[in-house]
Amino acid sequence: MKRRKILKLSSGAIIALPACSAKKDQLTPSVANAIPASSNVAASTQPVKVGANTQYRPPAYVNQGLRNPNMNLPSQFSGKTVSHSRGLSTNPYVAMTFDDGPHPQNTPRLLDMLRARNIKATFYVIGGNVDRYPHIVRRIVAEGHEIGNHTYTHRKLTSLGDSEVSKEMRRTEDAIVRAAGVKPRTMRPPYGALLTRQRNNIFSNFNYPTILWSVDPNDWKRPGASVVTSRILKGAHNGAIILAHDLHAPTVDAMPKTFDGLLSRGFQFITVSQLLAQKGQA
Repeated sequence: MKRRKILKLSSGAIIALPACSAKKDQLTPSVANAIPASSNVAASTQPVKVGANTQYRPPAYVNQGLRNPNMNLPSQFSGKTVSHSRGLSTNPYVAMTFDDGPHPQNTPRLLDMLRARNIKATFYVIGGNVDRYPHIVRRIVAEGHEIGNHTYTHRKLTSLGDSEVSKEMRRTEDAIVRAAGVKPRTMRPPYGALLTRQRNNIFSNFNYPTILWSVDPNDWKRPGASVVTSRILKGAHNGAIILAHDLHAPTVDAMPKTFDGLLSRGFQFITVSQLLAQKGQA
């Protein structure tokens, strides 16, 4: 999917958009960010006013017509399994997960795409970014998505001592509680790297199971939006936990076709907690 050009103002006025502070991903803001989060543009292709004498046509992705059903599934899980990379294969459920956010431009744009399709995802957030953009975390929670712990500084946990690992977990949990009033229920280690002893300690001290993945498009290598979509569609299976990163603009560019492709194949999107609850006492 090609990225759309930035909003062109007929009046010559300038819409102020927040500057990207993420060193890894200096991005041009999407035209979708010109619409406030509260705007209801999901089912419209008519021009929308965003300023005096200024109009733009909502991006094509908001009117695909494919929607995830309301998934009123239990999300309470229990059991002694410390690590999960997939759910049960009984039903065509997949859990879409996004790491390393929130990002000031990409995450709101992604949330618009999810809302247009009634999809609930799980966001593994970095605590430092939560403290930078608490309003985005509040929006994630308010729109029914799940928040997971992805450490505060995104360091490789296998290189840290036990006290440092606990500090990473605690600082991030505290940041999420401050921002949105909820506690994360699962964690994902940066780079998927965590020693067995560390997994057991985190599970014992925080009651977080470690969540890995069964579908990885390697989007962090920036292969292009079409490649990311192709890899996810090819790898998807019942009970899949799909890894992606809302830190990267091309990944978010890939999501409309990815979501629609999965929906058209009969997959239904649920959160990680809902997926784990399907396992019962696993």
